[in-house]
Amino acid sequence: MPEQILPFYVVCDQSYSMADHLDALNDGLADLHNAVGTDPVVADKTRFCLIGFSGTAEILQPLCRLSDVVSLVGLTTQAATSFGAVFTLLRETIERDVDMLKADAHRVYRPAVFFLSDGHPTDPTSWQAAYERLVDPGWSARPNIISFGIGDADAPTIGRIGTFQAYMSQGGVSPAAALHTFARALTMSVVSSGRVTADGDLVLRVPQRVAGFTALQIDPV
Repeated sequence: MPEQILPFYVVCDQSYSMADHLDALNDGLADLHNAVGTDPVVADKTRFCLIGFSGTAEILQPLCRLSDVVSLVGLTTQAATSFGAVFTLLRETIERDVDMLKADAHRVYRPAVFFLSDGHPTDPTSWQAAYERLVDPGWSARPNIISFGIGDADAPTIGRIGTFQAYMSQGGVSPAAALHTFARALTMSVVSSGRVTADGDLVLRVPQRVAGFTALQIDPV
């Protein structure tokens, strides 16, 4: 049956500079999987995709109901950090996924993206073009992006990527805790927003005790 669907994408840097953080990120992904996948209401109203990137980008978990997945593929370190590759793949993937959901008569809300990186791209002069295509105001499926800078991430780079909010790990939030918070926010919002607002929008409410987060307005595509 047609449903109101929120696709969300977790995009994780797998470069060698992230090696000290990947175990925590894998733990955070397991928490997210459990929080979203074990709630039948949330599992029905959301679809999840995991993308990892280094010198290239790859879909580690295609868009799915998390309740249908036994476990998520773990992140592993690889060489380089191509932001251009991941933004190109993300644009292509969202476009395909949204078309697929709409073909099944679902009402699709603008996707949410949770982007985690240490913020040092190895393609510093070329990734911006791919990013601009991803957030093109003329594209109705452009995602709302929460960017999270880890360790010694470059704050201006992380700040530019987040279209909804950007924040840094120096504020005291670990990558795993950030993923866990995102999972809780998503589940709380979808459950409470089963009631959609009068103008047809769905609001993602993030706990105020997490510094840097504000409400994310998710508009119908």
